[in-house]
Amino acid sequence: MFSTKQLLGLLCLFGSILSVNAQGCVAIRQFSCTAGNTLENNLVQEGGFQVGMNYRYFKSFRHFRGTEEEPDRVANETEVVNHSNSWDFTLNYGITNRLYAGLTLPFVIYTRSSLYEHGREERHITYSRGLADVRVGIGYWMFDPEKHPKGNLALGTGVKLPTGNYNASDIFYNVGPEGGPETRPVDQSIQPGDGGFGWTVDFQWYQQIVPNFFGYAGGFYLFNPRNVNETRTFRETLSPILQNEAVMSVPDQFSFRGGFSYSFSPTFSGSLGGRYEGVPVEDLIGDSDGFRRPGNVLSVEPGISYMKDNFAINLNLPIAVRRERPQSLTDKETSEITGQFRNGDAAFADYLLNIGISYSFGGKKNHEMETTSDIKIE
Repeated sequence: MFSTKQLLGLLCLFGSILSVNAQGCVAIRQFSCTAGNTLENNLVQEGGFQVGMNYRYFKSFRHFRGTEEEPDRVANETEVVNHSNSWDFTLNYGITNRLYAGLTLPFVIYTRSSLYEHGREERHITYSRGLADVRVGIGYWMFDPEKHPKGNLALGTGVKLPTGNYNASDIFYNVGPEGGPETRPVDQSIQPGDGGFGWTVDFQWYQQIVPNFFGYAGGFYLFNPRNVNETRTFRETLSPILQNEAVMSVPDQFSFRGGFSYSFSPTFSGSLGGRYEGVPVEDLIGDSDGFRRPGNVLSVEPGISYMKDNFAINLNLPIAVRRERPQSLTDKETSEITGQFRNGDAAFADYLLNIGISYSFGGKKNHEMETTSDIKIE
């Protein structure tokens, strides 16, 4: 037997429902669905608010071409190592019990350690930090959450604004005039923004299977119509055949996940599911010129959640089981020109740590929402 408020706690576990973060050299940037990172975020009462914060961390260092790992990179200490820390601060508002809106302010701190970017002579670290790309959006539950607590479907849409710096720079060593240092844009994977106005579509679904046991699914696709952002990569200085990768692309990205959740008590829940996310080889709208590292990650995703009154906290730990860096369009162009197959590599993380905290307040109260015995989950 659960109240609506307790049901929200269970749904909170589906948590970080569409949150994504860069999985290494593949620029899968921190992102979330239309109005926040959890289903609980989007079940705000009419006139109510919810504030939240999601923190994500990973370390990428395992290099892949296609689906094959290159373990010699780590053994020879030539691997690229990215550390990513990101914080999403969210404000969500219940326009009605079914229609919701939200604002997400993302902030990032990235570091990247490599040899090849510094003349292949010494390992150095480059940094970037600051505001990333802000998102605003709306969504709608197809069924009244008060009358359909056992299952529902939400559809949403929103925009991504190019507020993040997409030309962040740092000092690179052994590559400037006479082998000295030179200030250049940092790698695409640690740029806070991508320079494009984006449009998202997303969905969220949950359904009770048996008492205390739910299935869930969700996904989003980010359309990034801009072709290139004119930020120079300097990759053409590594080899003349990389001239087609001299500027950065503005890629689409996607995420889909699903699984099962079980409520151990009105305050604690656990889940286990799968997550598939990535950057496609080509955008669905517009051209796809310039440099990008397309890639995708399939992960197993366990999670736990705690909710007490209007406070919720959840922990998710997607663990990668399959990583792929397919041929990019520039790889294919180079293969055709040279007659030799080329598939660039990318570094991926083993896991992603994701912690979300939220607090709800305000909104119209009614007897059904406040009485614990009125709504039964059977």
